[in-house]
Amino acid sequence: MTRRERYRFVIDYFEKNTPEAETELIYDNPYQLLVSVILSAQCTDKRVNMTTPAIFEKYPDVKALSQANFDELFPYIKSISYPNNKTKHLLGMAQKVMENHNGEIPMTVEELMQLPGVGRKTANVITSVIDKQPNMAVDTHVFRVSKRIGLVPHTASTPLAVERELIKNIPEKLIHKAHHWLILHGRYVCLARNPQCKHCGLVKVCKYFSLQNS
Repeated sequence: MTRRERYRFVIDYFEKNTPEAETELIYDNPYQLLVSVILSAQCTDKRVNMTTPAIFEKYPDVKALSQANFDELFPYIKSISYPNNKTKHLLGMAQKVMENHNGEIPMTVEELMQLPGVGRKTANVITSVIDKQPNMAVDTHVFRVSKRIGLVPHTASTPLAVERELIKNIPEKLIHKAHHWLILHGRYVCLARNPQCKHCGLVKVCKYFSLQNS
């Protein structure tokens, strides 16, 4: 099977079985999504969703958050992984957005990456989810699943290399959705330690499954 055929199978499968894939983070606007994604680094979406309602009630917009201080914000974040750093990142992010973007969350990867706590993955999430830009955020799930299936070669050893391979081979109009397909598949089926191959509809084209059963 060629890589193009594998991509076609995978895309057809997800379009049929998960046509409305989207983030599991709960948010109402770009500000809330950015806060949630910053908090979600090395933390579950479930835990973030339990934490953010109180934050958004206390700090309903980026201006309110920019006026907070560490001691005020930290108690809202202490149940999240790396709370010290994330508290500093959120405060710095809000202040930069107020200073440089008139309180509006920027919508380019380059501008977002200038904000504290925002790396390429987070910037890709924000722009693809909010604006449906053809950007592919590569987290641990996307990195693992795309390699296991065989969508990207094992020589693609960095998130950026995987991102470029996926963008090159997925139709532009589907890239923002394919990000969620791969994340959700990795979260619920293609688990890191115990992949649920018997429940997976991709085994016909999966290189990992083929190797395990050869």
